[in-house]
Amino acid sequence: MGPLSSIGATPLRKFLMRWPALTFVLMGLCFLTFSVLTLNLVYALQANIRLLAEHGWQAVMDGGLQQLVELLASGYFGVAFYLLFKTCESTLVERLLTKP
Repeated sequence: MGPLSSIGATPLRKFLMRWPALTFVLMGLCFLTFSVLTLNLVYALQANIRLLAEHGWQAVMDGGLQQLVELLASGYFGVAFYLLFKTCESTLVERLLTKP
């Protein structure tokens, strides 16, 4: 029994082990969602921080701080999809490498 054994697995892990084709589709969707969410995130964060640094309070009043919070939330949302992608990946790898 490896560390990824389905004994004591979470309900999500049990579901993913039971439906490998659906797990593969979900993994692809999570990868695409993560990619879209993080595509220009670094550039947008740099521009937003530069705006706040150069224009200070006026940038905050114009919504710069709200935009920063939204960008950070988008980043964490992307991380959630990445974690789900990695969960699907490890489930499929375990399923491929263990005997039925």
